[in-house]
Amino acid sequence: MEEKVTFDGKKVKVLGSTFEEGKPKTPIKWRQKMRNRDEMLAYLKTGERYWFSDEWYGSEKRKTKA
Repeated sequence: MEEKVTFDGKKVKVLGSTFEEGKPKTPIKWRQKMRNRDEMLAYLKTGERYWFSDEWYGSEKRKTKA
């Protein structure tokens, strides 16, 4: 844990990086996490909206198009 200073001057402990560098050793099998076809389609539609939609929601919304 690292010790940092907040905007109001208090010292707090924060976690450092919590990931392992590099590529995964095995492929991520996302299909096994889904219970049925409807869940798979919902997962894919959500990802499609995130990457390709003009009508984004929440913090993902951009002021200018990429």
